[in-house]
Amino acid sequence: MPLPLIIGIGAAIAGAAGVGSGIRGGMKMKEANETMQLADSRHKKNIARFEKQSKKTSEQMDKVGQEELRILNSFEAFTQIFEKIHNKPQFKTFDKAGVVLPQYNAEELKKVSVGAGLLLGGIGGAAVGTAGGFAAAGATTAAVMALGTASTGTAIASLSGVAATNAALAALGGGAIAAGGGGMALGSAILGGATLGVGLLVGGIIFNITGSSLSNKADEAWSQMKKAEGEIDKICLYLDDLFNSAEKFYSTLTKINRLYIEHFEKLRTIVEVDGKTNWNMFTSEEQVMTQNTVLLVGVLFNMCKVKLVLVAENETDSNKVNSVAINKSIEDANKVLLNMN
Repeated sequence: MPLPLIIGIGAAIAGAAGVGSGIRGGMKMKEANETMQLADSRHKKNIARFEKQSKKTSEQMDKVGQEELRILNSFEAFTQIFEKIHNKPQFKTFDKAGVVLPQYNAEELKKVSVGAGLLLGGIGGAAVGTAGGFAAAGATTAAVMALGTASTGTAIASLSGVAATNAALAALGGGAIAAGGGGMALGSAILGGATLGVGLLVGGIIFNITGSSLSNKADEAWSQMKKAEGEIDKICLYLDDLFNSAEKFYSTLTKINRLYIEHFEKLRTIVEVDGKTNWNMFTSEEQVMTQNTVLLVGVLFNMCKVKLVLVAENETDSNKVNSVAINKSIEDANKVLLNMN
Protein backbone atom coordinates (compact mmCIF):
# COMPACT_ATOMS: atom_id res chain seq x y z
CA MET A 1 0.00 0.00 0.00
CA PRO A 2 1.48 3.43 -0.94
CA LEU A 3 2.70 5.55 1.94
CA PRO A 4 0.34 8.53 1.18
CA LEU A 5 -2.63 6.18 1.37
CA ILE A 6 -1.45 4.81 4.72
CA ILE A 7 -1.11 8.34 6.04
CA GLY A 8 -4.56 9.18 4.68
CA ILE A 9 -6.14 6.19 6.43
CA GLY A 10 -4.45 7.14 9.69
CA ALA A 11 -5.84 10.66 9.47
CA ALA A 12 -9.36 9.50 8.63
CA ILE A 13 -9.52 7.10 11.54
CA ALA A 14 -8.32 9.78 13.90
CA GLY A 15 -11.38 11.85 13.09
CA ALA A 16 -11.70 15.57 12.74
CA ALA A 17 -10.24 16.27 16.19
CA GLY A 18 -7.24 14.07 15.60
CA VAL A 19 -6.33 15.06 12.07
CA GLY A 20 -3.31 17.09 13.25
CA SER A 21 -1.86 14.30 15.37
CA GLY A 22 -2.53 11.77 12.62
CA ILE A 23 -0.58 13.80 10.11
CA ARG A 24 2.25 14.30 12.59
CA GLY A 25 2.31 10.56 13.18
CA GLY A 26 2.34 9.96 9.45
CA MET A 27 5.24 12.35 9.00
CA LYS A 28 7.12 10.55 11.76
CA MET A 29 6.55 7.26 9.99
CA LYS A 30 7.72 8.74 6.68
CA GLU A 31 10.86 10.20 8.26
CA ALA A 32 11.56 6.96 10.13
CA ASN A 33 11.16 4.93 6.96
CA GLU A 34 13.56 7.24 5.10
CA THR A 35 16.08 6.99 7.94
CA MET A 36 15.94 3.22 7.89
CA GLN A 37 16.30 3.07 4.12
CA LEU A 38 19.29 5.40 4.32
CA ALA A 39 20.85 3.26 7.07
CA ASP A 40 20.32 0.12 5.00
CA SER A 41 21.79 1.70 1.85
CA ARG A 42 24.83 3.05 3.68
CA HIS A 43 25.44 -0.27 5.41
CA LYS A 44 25.33 -2.13 2.10
CA LYS A 45 27.91 0.28 0.68
CA ASN A 46 30.11 -0.32 3.73
CA ILE A 47 29.81 -4.07 3.27
CA ALA A 48 30.73 -3.76 -0.42
CA ARG A 49 33.78 -1.72 0.58
CA PHE A 50 34.78 -4.36 3.13
CA GLU A 51 34.32 -7.23 0.67
CA LYS A 52 36.36 -5.45 -2.01
CA GLN A 53 39.27 -4.79 0.36
CA SER A 54 39.08 -8.30 1.81
CA LYS A 55 39.22 -9.86 -1.68
CA LYS A 56 42.13 -7.63 -2.71
CA THR A 57 44.13 -8.45 0.42
CA SER A 58 43.37 -12.18 0.31
CA GLU A 59 44.51 -12.41 -3.30
CA GLN A 60 47.78 -10.62 -2.52
CA MET A 61 48.40 -12.82 0.52
CA ASP A 62 47.72 -15.91 -1.60
CA LYS A 63 50.33 -14.72 -4.10
CA VAL A 64 52.88 -14.44 -1.30
CA GLY A 65 52.00 -17.83 0.18
CA GLN A 66 52.13 -19.65 -3.15
CA GLU A 67 55.45 -18.05 -4.08
CA GLU A 68 56.95 -18.96 -0.72
CA LEU A 69 55.84 -22.57 -1.00
CA ARG A 70 57.25 -22.83 -4.52
CA ILE A 71 60.56 -21.40 -3.30
CA LEU A 72 60.78 -23.79 -0.36
CA ASN A 73 59.83 -26.71 -2.58
CA SER A 74 62.70 -25.85 -4.94
CA PHE A 75 65.32 -26.25 -2.22
CA GLU A 76 65.46 -30.03 -2.55
CA ALA A 77 66.69 -29.68 -6.14
CA PHE A 78 69.34 -27.26 -4.89
CA THR A 79 70.58 -29.64 -2.20
CA GLN A 80 70.77 -32.51 -4.69
CA ILE A 81 73.05 -30.48 -6.96
CA PHE A 82 75.04 -28.91 -4.16
CA GLU A 83 75.69 -32.23 -2.41
CA LYS A 84 77.35 -33.59 -5.57
CA ILE A 85 80.20 -31.12 -5.11
CA HIS A 86 83.12 -32.70 -3.24
CA ASN A 87 85.88 -30.98 -1.24
CA LYS A 88 83.81 -27.83 -0.87
CA PRO A 89 84.57 -25.71 2.19
CA GLN A 90 82.13 -25.40 5.07
CA PHE A 91 80.30 -22.21 4.34
CA LYS A 92 80.21 -20.06 7.44
CA THR A 93 77.15 -18.30 8.77
CA PHE A 94 76.70 -14.94 7.06
CA ASP A 95 76.94 -12.21 9.70
CA LYS A 96 77.42 -8.76 8.21
CA ALA A 97 75.78 -5.36 8.56
CA GLY A 98 73.47 -6.71 11.27
CA VAL A 99 72.23 -9.53 9.04
CA VAL A 100 72.56 -13.15 10.14
CA LEU A 101 71.78 -15.94 7.70
CA PRO A 102 71.49 -19.59 8.73
CA GLN A 103 74.35 -21.94 7.96
CA TYR A 104 73.68 -24.34 5.10
CA ASN A 105 71.79 -27.36 6.43
CA ALA A 106 70.87 -29.95 3.81
CA GLU A 107 68.49 -31.92 6.02
CA GLU A 108 66.53 -28.87 7.07
CA LEU A 109 66.20 -27.67 3.48
CA LYS A 110 65.02 -31.10 2.35
CA LYS A 111 62.49 -31.21 5.17
CA VAL A 112 60.86 -27.88 4.34
CA SER A 113 60.97 -28.75 0.64
CA VAL A 114 58.97 -31.94 1.18
CA GLY A 115 56.47 -30.16 3.44
CA ALA A 116 56.04 -27.30 0.97
CA GLY A 117 55.49 -29.78 -1.84
CA LEU A 118 52.77 -31.48 0.18
CA LEU A 119 50.98 -28.16 0.73
CA LEU A 120 51.34 -27.11 -2.90
CA GLY A 121 49.59 -30.31 -3.91
CA GLY A 122 46.37 -29.14 -2.31
CA ILE A 123 46.51 -25.40 -2.96
CA GLY A 124 44.75 -25.64 -6.33
CA GLY A 125 41.53 -26.99 -4.85
CA ALA A 126 41.68 -25.09 -1.57
CA ALA A 127 39.61 -22.06 -0.64
CA VAL A 128 40.74 -18.50 -1.32
CA GLY A 129 42.99 -17.34 1.49
CA THR A 130 44.51 -20.75 2.19
CA ALA A 131 47.95 -19.99 0.75
CA GLY A 132 47.72 -16.58 2.39
CA GLY A 133 47.18 -18.33 5.70
CA PHE A 134 50.54 -20.04 5.30
CA ALA A 135 52.20 -16.70 4.52
CA ALA A 136 50.54 -15.15 7.55
CA ALA A 137 51.85 -17.87 9.87
CA GLY A 138 55.22 -18.18 8.13
CA ALA A 139 55.57 -20.53 5.16
CA THR A 140 58.54 -22.34 6.67
CA THR A 141 56.53 -23.06 9.83
CA ALA A 142 53.64 -24.28 7.67
CA ALA A 143 55.92 -26.57 5.65
CA VAL A 144 57.33 -28.13 8.81
CA MET A 145 53.81 -28.40 10.24
CA ALA A 146 52.79 -30.36 7.14
CA LEU A 147 55.13 -33.13 8.27
CA GLY A 148 53.45 -33.22 11.68
CA THR A 149 50.18 -34.65 12.95
CA ALA A 150 46.64 -33.38 12.42
CA SER A 151 44.25 -32.82 15.34
CA THR A 152 42.72 -36.22 14.55
CA GLY A 153 46.05 -37.89 15.24
CA THR A 154 46.58 -38.69 11.58
CA ALA A 155 49.93 -37.80 10.06
CA ILE A 156 49.28 -34.86 7.74
CA ALA A 157 51.79 -36.24 5.24
CA SER A 158 49.64 -39.37 4.91
CA LEU A 159 46.74 -37.24 3.67
CA SER A 160 46.58 -36.00 0.12
CA GLY A 161 45.74 -32.84 -1.77
CA VAL A 162 43.30 -30.43 -0.18
CA ALA A 163 42.89 -32.64 2.91
CA ALA A 164 46.57 -32.26 3.79
CA THR A 165 46.53 -28.53 3.05
CA ASN A 166 43.45 -27.93 5.19
CA ALA A 167 44.84 -30.06 8.03
CA ALA A 168 48.06 -28.04 8.05
CA LEU A 169 46.13 -24.77 7.99
CA ALA A 170 43.93 -25.93 10.85
CA ALA A 171 47.03 -26.84 12.85
CA LEU A 172 48.29 -23.30 12.33
CA GLY A 173 45.11 -21.75 13.63
CA GLY A 174 42.57 -21.83 10.85
CA GLY A 175 41.88 -20.10 7.57
CA ALA A 176 40.91 -16.77 9.10
CA ILE A 177 44.54 -16.05 10.00
CA ALA A 178 45.36 -14.73 6.54
CA ALA A 179 42.83 -11.97 6.39
CA GLY A 180 42.91 -11.04 10.02
CA GLY A 181 41.77 -13.68 12.47
CA GLY A 182 39.72 -11.84 15.06
CA GLY A 183 39.34 -8.88 12.77
CA MET A 184 38.00 -11.12 10.06
CA ALA A 185 35.64 -12.75 12.54
CA LEU A 186 34.25 -9.32 13.37
CA GLY A 187 33.81 -8.70 9.68
CA SER A 188 31.92 -11.95 9.27
CA ALA A 189 29.65 -11.05 12.16
CA ILE A 190 28.92 -7.71 10.55
CA LEU A 191 28.15 -9.37 7.24
CA GLY A 192 25.94 -11.88 9.01
CA GLY A 193 23.85 -9.03 10.41
CA ALA A 194 23.80 -7.16 7.13
CA THR A 195 20.17 -6.14 7.44
CA LEU A 196 20.80 -4.52 10.84
CA GLY A 197 17.52 -5.98 12.02
CA VAL A 198 15.53 -3.64 9.75
CA GLY A 199 14.88 -5.98 6.85
CA LEU A 200 11.22 -6.38 7.78
CA LEU A 201 10.74 -2.65 8.05
CA VAL A 202 12.66 -1.26 5.12
CA GLY A 203 10.52 -1.11 2.01
CA GLY A 204 7.18 -1.08 3.83
CA ILE A 205 5.36 0.09 6.94
CA ILE A 206 4.06 -2.42 9.46
CA PHE A 207 0.65 -1.31 10.63
CA ASN A 208 0.88 -2.31 14.28
CA ILE A 209 3.94 -0.11 14.83
CA THR A 210 3.08 3.43 15.77
CA GLY A 211 4.95 6.38 14.34
CA SER A 212 6.75 6.87 17.66
CA SER A 213 7.97 3.28 18.06
CA LEU A 214 8.95 3.19 14.39
CA SER A 215 11.08 6.27 15.00
CA ASN A 216 12.78 4.43 17.83
CA LYS A 217 13.40 1.48 15.53
CA ALA A 218 14.85 3.83 12.92
CA ASP A 219 17.14 5.42 15.49
CA GLU A 220 18.24 1.96 16.62
CA ALA A 221 18.94 0.90 13.02
CA TRP A 222 20.99 4.06 12.42
CA SER A 223 22.95 3.45 15.61
CA GLN A 224 23.65 -0.15 14.59
CA MET A 225 24.77 1.01 11.15
CA LYS A 226 27.18 3.56 12.66
CA LYS A 227 28.60 0.95 15.02
CA ALA A 228 29.09 -1.52 12.18
CA GLU A 229 30.63 1.23 10.05
CA GLY A 230 33.19 1.91 12.76
CA GLU A 231 34.15 -1.78 12.87
CA ILE A 232 34.32 -2.00 9.09
CA ASP A 233 36.54 1.10 8.97
CA LYS A 234 38.97 -0.49 11.44
CA ILE A 235 39.06 -3.81 9.60
CA CYS A 236 39.53 -2.13 6.22
CA LEU A 237 42.43 -0.09 7.59
CA TYR A 238 44.04 -3.30 8.83
CA LEU A 239 43.42 -5.13 5.55
CA ASP A 240 44.83 -2.21 3.56
CA ASP A 241 47.93 -2.17 5.76
CA LEU A 242 48.32 -5.93 5.31
CA PHE A 243 47.89 -5.60 1.54
CA ASN A 244 50.57 -2.91 1.27
CA SER A 245 52.99 -4.85 3.47
CA ALA A 246 52.36 -8.11 1.59
CA GLU A 247 52.81 -6.38 -1.76
CA LYS A 248 56.12 -4.85 -0.67
CA PHE A 249 57.30 -8.17 0.78
CA TYR A 250 56.28 -10.03 -2.38
CA SER A 251 58.21 -7.60 -4.58
CA THR A 252 61.46 -8.22 -2.69
CA LEU A 253 60.81 -11.97 -2.40
CA THR A 254 60.34 -12.38 -6.14
CA LYS A 255 63.37 -10.20 -6.89
CA ILE A 256 65.60 -12.39 -4.70
CA ASN A 257 64.07 -15.55 -6.12
CA ARG A 258 64.72 -14.50 -9.72
CA LEU A 259 68.37 -13.88 -8.84
CA TYR A 260 68.54 -17.23 -7.02
CA ILE A 261 67.12 -19.07 -10.03
CA GLU A 262 69.74 -17.48 -12.30
CA HIS A 263 72.52 -18.57 -9.94
CA PHE A 264 71.08 -22.05 -9.45
CA GLU A 265 70.78 -22.69 -13.20
CA LYS A 266 74.44 -21.72 -13.61
CA LEU A 267 75.40 -24.07 -10.78
CA ARG A 268 73.31 -26.86 -12.30
CA THR A 269 75.12 -26.38 -15.63
CA ILE A 270 78.54 -26.49 -13.96
CA VAL A 271 77.76 -29.71 -12.09
CA GLU A 272 75.49 -31.64 -14.46
CA VAL A 273 76.48 -30.38 -17.91
CA ASP A 274 80.15 -29.55 -17.43
CA GLY A 275 80.54 -32.45 -15.01
CA LYS A 276 82.47 -30.50 -12.39
CA THR A 277 81.91 -32.10 -8.99
CA ASN A 278 85.25 -31.25 -7.38
CA TRP A 279 85.36 -27.85 -5.70
CA ASN A 280 89.04 -27.53 -6.49
CA MET A 281 88.23 -27.70 -10.20
CA PHE A 282 85.88 -24.72 -9.97
CA THR A 283 87.24 -21.42 -11.27
CA SER A 284 87.36 -18.56 -8.77
CA GLU A 285 84.33 -17.02 -10.49
CA GLU A 286 82.42 -20.29 -10.21
CA GLN A 287 83.31 -20.60 -6.55
CA VAL A 288 82.08 -17.07 -5.83
CA MET A 289 78.89 -17.73 -7.79
CA THR A 290 78.30 -20.93 -5.78
CA GLN A 291 78.85 -19.11 -2.49
CA ASN A 292 76.40 -16.42 -3.59
CA THR A 293 73.84 -19.10 -4.46
CA VAL A 294 74.11 -20.44 -0.91
CA LEU A 295 73.63 -16.88 0.42
CA LEU A 296 70.51 -16.40 -1.68
CA VAL A 297 69.09 -19.67 -0.36
CA GLY A 298 69.68 -18.35 3.16
CA VAL A 299 67.95 -15.05 2.35
CA LEU A 300 64.92 -16.82 0.89
CA PHE A 301 64.76 -19.28 3.77
CA ASN A 302 64.77 -16.40 6.25
CA MET A 303 62.11 -14.48 4.35
CA CYS A 304 59.85 -17.53 4.26
CA LYS A 305 60.13 -17.78 8.05
CA VAL A 306 58.57 -14.34 8.53
CA LYS A 307 55.06 -14.33 9.98
CA LEU A 308 53.28 -11.59 8.09
CA VAL A 309 50.52 -11.49 10.70
CA LEU A 310 50.68 -11.34 14.48
CA VAL A 311 47.63 -13.20 15.75
CA ALA A 312 45.54 -11.47 18.41
CA GLU A 313 45.23 -13.35 21.68
CA ASN A 314 41.59 -12.32 22.01
CA GLU A 315 39.25 -13.43 19.21
CA THR A 316 37.33 -10.16 19.42
CA ASP A 317 40.46 -8.17 18.61
CA SER A 318 42.03 -7.63 15.23
CA ASN A 319 45.33 -9.20 14.32
CA LYS A 320 48.27 -6.94 13.59
CA VAL A 321 50.53 -6.71 10.58
CA ASN A 322 54.02 -7.83 11.56
CA SER A 323 55.53 -4.67 10.08
CA VAL A 324 58.79 -4.77 12.05
CA ALA A 325 59.71 -8.29 10.89
CA ILE A 326 58.53 -7.65 7.34
CA ASN A 327 60.55 -4.46 6.97
CA LYS A 328 63.64 -6.04 8.54
CA SER A 329 63.51 -9.02 6.19
CA ILE A 330 63.33 -6.67 3.21
CA GLU A 331 66.21 -4.55 4.51
CA ASP A 332 68.28 -7.66 5.28
CA ALA A 333 67.71 -9.03 1.78
CA ASN A 334 68.91 -5.80 0.20
CA LYS A 335 71.94 -5.66 2.51
CA VAL A 336 72.97 -9.18 1.49
CA LEU A 337 72.74 -8.19 -2.17
CA LEU A 338 75.06 -5.26 -1.50
CA ASN A 339 77.53 -7.52 0.34
CA MET A 340 77.60 -10.28 -2.27
CA ASN A 341 80.91 -10.60 -4.12
